[in-house]
Amino acid sequence: MNLRRWTDFLVLMAVWAGMIVLFGLLRDSFFSVSTLGSVANRIPALALVATGMTLVMVTGGIDLSVGSVLGFCGAVVGVLMADQQWGLPGALGASLVVGTLMGGLNGLVSVKLRLPSFIVTLGMLEIARGLAFLTTDSQTKYIGASVESLGAPIGGLVISPAFVIALLIVACGQVMLSHMTLGRHLIAIGANREAALISGVPVDRPRILAHALLGLLTGLAAVFNCSRLGSADPNAGVGFELSAIAAVVVGGTSLMGGRGSVVKSFLGVLIIATLEAGLVQIGASEPVKRVVTGAVIVAAVLADTWRRKV
Repeated sequence: MNLRRWTDFLVLMAVWAGMIVLFGLLRDSFFSVSTLGSVANRIPALALVATGMTLVMVTGGIDLSVGSVLGFCGAVVGVLMADQQWGLPGALGASLVVGTLMGGLNGLVSVKLRLPSFIVTLGMLEIARGLAFLTTDSQTKYIGASVESLGAPIGGLVISPAFVIALLIVACGQVMLSHMTLGRHLIAIGANREAALISGVPVDRPRILAHALLGLLTGLAAVFNCSRLGSADPNAGVGFELSAIAAVVVGGTSLMGGRGSVVKSFLGVLIIATLEAGLVQIGASEPVKRVVTGAVIVAAVLADTWRRKV
């Protein structure tokens, strides 16, 4: 099993490196420190959400609301900082609380009422997006320098504080999933819920907690997104859930649950982000980008099906 995990990891690394080389050959400007730094500084929000999504999907669940929750949390940050003159720490705390509550509500409703997480989070997708527009009065809130420092490169380096924080959280997420009781419970639930229940695993609480943690990380991702844009847009995060799920699936987390890795989900984020950046640099149109990204997702699903059969 360990050999298989290392093989999957090396394959993902090879795919990512191959993309960098390919786009570097197609466009000289792509193979540069500034371009790679730009890609790195665009992914912290996606890396955080993919980390939380891995915890949910490893149980066999899914969350389609993260894009809208990110938009709503960002709207809260924008209103508090732009209109109410709150500082970044207070707005950050509010975003974390809102994200955690919405994620926890997703988990509570789907687990306690025995409803498919797909349906519950689809409803939350609409609720959160509506709240984002109501909160901002359908206007973009310009925040400016007070939040941009999180997304700006550190000193003479090309990476931002947000990227460093995202790396630390990815590492913590992997440690939790691989070596802590909660992570082992999540994997056991996804592998075989009935067997986990018979073994004494508290099936409901870990699943609710996984959704709450995803909400917490989405709240932080919303702040990182605001820092990159310097503003809060109620349309922020549209389609974000698809990118997060794609990254997690590309990283090898099973759609059926029971298997997943936060680190490999992060590699999935790098692959998706590099693919999107490379397609932009070679001048691919938006429809072409969507077709290629969709094809990568389908290929990842087929690979997941094949892995489960062998």
